[in-house]
Amino acid sequence: MIRLSIIEFNEVRYRYPLSDYEVLKGVTFKIKRGDRVALIGTNGSGKTTILKHMNGLLKPHSGSVFIDGVDTRRAKVSDLARKVGMVFQNPNQQLFAQTCWEEVTFAMRNFNFPEEEISKRAEGALKSFGLWDYRNESPFLLSAGEKKRLGLASVLVYEPKILVMDEPTSGQDVAQKKKIGELIQSFKGDAVIVSTHDLDFVARYFDRVMIVENGRLVADGQAREIFYNGSLEKFGLLEPQVVTISKGLGIGGNPLTVEDLVKEFKEGQRT
Repeated sequence: MIRLSIIEFNEVRYRYPLSDYEVLKGVTFKIKRGDRVALIGTNGSGKTTILKHMNGLLKPHSGSVFIDGVDTRRAKVSDLARKVGMVFQNPNQQLFAQTCWEEVTFAMRNFNFPEEEISKRAEGALKSFGLWDYRNESPFLLSAGEKKRLGLASVLVYEPKILVMDEPTSGQDVAQKKKIGELIQSFKGDAVIVSTHDLDFVARYFDRVMIVENGRLVADGQAREIFYNGSLEKFGLLEPQVVTISKGLGIGGNPLTVEDLVKEFKEGQRT
């Protein structure tokens, strides 16, 4: 039977060891194949904790998480890693190899890719992220932004079914943000999920937005709906610049990109 949902959270509750505080308080949602989802919320709301449940790094204290039909409570992290590629917020928690080349080839060797395929994919990934010249250098000599891109390259290179990223645009310039956004749009797997504070990035590249507050999922809908229905202000979040400009100028159509904003403005001028 074909499952429409690639990720399922069912009343998930979680608290970290040696703490009585519940970080997640009954989180329930489903992510379908083809979804591009952004988790947004203030610091400490529980976004990263949700992401870490998607690859089995954390297991729910109650409730359940299913990834492609697999109950994470009964699965090894190593098995889930082939399905779920996760890029950490802090790349120093992800990188470990002696060279960038070893970093980007590690997962493929672990998953028994042919050697010729490993070399081909690794070269393509490093060049794509502007890291080819550093292939024989230590990852820890890279800048923060370069480390972030190396972490992303080391995940994308083995083509996981699900791509999970925690603050992927932090430390990136405009050109690199665009590159990451284009990679998200062209991703051939089943789903992309990010946690981010960069709502301009979300507005341009994501279809669905979920707002997390105090360990609860408090809003879930299409990006255009979430950004224009007052949810952001209600939960203390700053709206994307395009949304602010659109509201200020009284432009209709609820645009989410500069291109859409200009189009709606021109159409309004003609009427």
